[in-house]
Amino acid sequence: MNYWVRLKQLLLTNEIVIDRPKGSKYPKFDSFILPLDYGYLKNTLSNNGADIDVWKGSLDSNELTGIVCTVDSMKKDSEVKLLINCNTDDIEILKDFYDNNEYMSGMIVNNPEFQ
Repeated sequence: MNYWVRLKQLLLTNEIVIDRPKGSKYPKFDSFILPLDYGYLKNTLSNNGADIDVWKGSLDSNELTGIVCTVDSMKKDSEVKLLINCNTDDIEILKDFYDNNEYMSGMIVNNPEFQ
């Protein structure tokens, strides 16, 4: 089973919780405004010990459209975050968000199985 199929299984078998809606401020930084809905997959585990993070875009489906691999110089960590329901505009918004972030950078990888 390939990488994308395994990630899709996680997405289909675990609840998506959006705890930071689009436009909300990041808890520790008032100037850090989230450009899309942000949350996590309940009952999963990321390398930081918390649930796997997700960005949720504006499509009406429940599709795994890609991932973003991040590195955070403040927290001194890296993560893989799932991109769910992201169209090309949502992807561009996230690219801009990570390209212009003071502490965090991200590399977006599109799911080749998503058309």
